Amino acid sequence: MIRVVVVEDSASQRAHLVRALEAEGDIAVVALATDATAALGVVQEHRPEVVTVDLQLPGGGGRHAIEQIMAFAPTPILVLSATVTGPHSEAAVNALVSGALDAVPKPARWTAAAEAELRKRVRSLRGATVLRHPRGRRSADAGEPRRTRTVPVVAVAASTGGPPALAKLLAGLGGLRAAVLVVQHLHPDFIDGFVTWMARVSPLPVQPATDRAPLQAGAVYIAPGNAHLKVKDGRLMLDPEPRTLHRPSANELFKSVATSSGRRAVGVLLTGMGDDGATGLLAMRTAGAHTIAQDERSSAVYGMPRVAKAVGAAVEVLPLDAVAEAVKRSMKRVTG
Repeated sequence: MIRVVVVEDSASQRAHLVRALEAEGDIAVVALATDATAALGVVQEHRPEVVTVDLQLPGGGGRHAIEQIMAFAPTPILVLSATVTGPHSEAAVNALVSGALDAVPKPARWTAAAEAELRKRVRSLRGATVLRHPRGRRSADAGEPRRTRTVPVVAVAASTGGPPALAKLLAGLGGLRAAVLVVQHLHPDFIDGFVTWMARVSPLPVQPATDRAPLQAGAVYIAPGNAHLKVKDGRLMLDPEPRTLHRPSANELFKSVATSSGRRAVGVLLTGMGDDGATGLLAMRTAGAHTIAQDERSSAVYGMPRVAKAVGAAVEVLPLDAVAEAVKRSMKRVTG
């Protein structure tokens, strides 16, 4: 019996896939996942022999799910998606680059032949040799995310010009033994794509922040749109209040980290227009945290970090290239 996990957000498609896969009795669907965030946990719990993944998933997209599975629970993956139009299509190639072993179109209308082809593909992947994703190897060097009772926190915020700056910062945080919380001013429609981008460049696993999730050292959490990302009692909190100009707000993140983590935190304020983050970063510094602001020369827009510097919120003002090492150096003093 071939054990399969299906990752598919459409309820009707999930039901059809289960029926098609189990039709001849030699394949069993042992678990289902409905978004990219849940996929890794389901695979780790059920240890299937094959995983089918749709590319159009909430929570970071199918490629994010593939990369996370191949980093932490390497398993043969068959991509089944309407965006795959052929073996050489861009979607198929990108899926294979992410770690999938095969990618086939999801038919608009299932036929007996299409169902038979699906079962054939799944059988062919059983027992196939899979390698850990390269980014996963880097993460493994640092150790997989660990649950601790008092997880130190790195709180990072950015606005205009932030995504490429955050990509550079996260790429340099391999081996960090802290939870990384990120606020980026961005339209909610662009959050999934932003999470996917960060997941590709970061040696640490990246995921959208979810309410009440426990903090894990060595994991990166991205704030969603229309809610503030905060920390309380060792867990993430998504709070719609207060109704501020920016939601999520850098000030709200930093202030909650100042209260919850005190000295066991590092605050980083990167490029951005306006003044969001300055008072929050000052609260972190007052609470004993190490605080960093990006310098003018490396900032796309020297607004938020300028105000932070002016009010004395930043212990260090650094060029972007130096921020990741400064974060790791400061966090090492916290974690030993």
